[in-house]
Amino acid sequence: MENKALDRIARSFEIALPEANTLHEYLNFLLFSRDTNIRQWSEDLSEKEFYVADGGKPWLQIQDRDNAYETVLHFFNPGGEYLNVVEGNVTRGKWRLLDNTNKIIIEQGSNRSEMYELAFLSDTFFILRKHGGYAAGKKPNFLVMGHERVVARLEWRDYVELLFNSYRSQNEKFNNLIVFFIVLVVIVLLLSVLR
Repeated sequence: MENKALDRIARSFEIALPEANTLHEYLNFLLFSRDTNIRQWSEDLSEKEFYVADGGKPWLQIQDRDNAYETVLHFFNPGGEYLNVVEGNVTRGKWRLLDNTNKIIIEQGSNRSEMYELAFLSDTFFILRKHGGYAAGKKPNFLVMGHERVVARLEWRDYVELLFNSYRSQNEKFNNLIVFFIVLVVIVLLLSVLR
């Protein structure tokens, strides 16, 4: 048991961002890899203060398609108002959470509703995974967003690097806390033996 814990701690100090060709590949590594799993640092959708703000909090959509030149913003406003802004053109809709889940339904217009599951949420990053599509090797469809103030001029690879570095920073804090606790226990044990 101790060896597994020590191996995990040692491995977390060594983690590097691997090379990948698509945003989807990077997200799979960051969200679902045993080595990273940044989801442990995620907030929940019930913590609305992270993505909802009076006056609107602009979430810039991040895409890795070569032809994705449109600027797309998403606003999750108080009261369930949803705004999708594509190159300045606004589409109004509604959003709502499903009780006791990390699922959100986004309604755009009268005939378009989509359900997403939370993949990751912080003050800067908001990643949703469209519900379904897990069977038959289908790739999950992600809605990847970043707080516009922070990610506005970033390419998608820079966004991934920023996300990874924030994970690594959180992980280092946690690892330092573990090391501190271990040193503290060793000191207490040594003092108790010396008495």
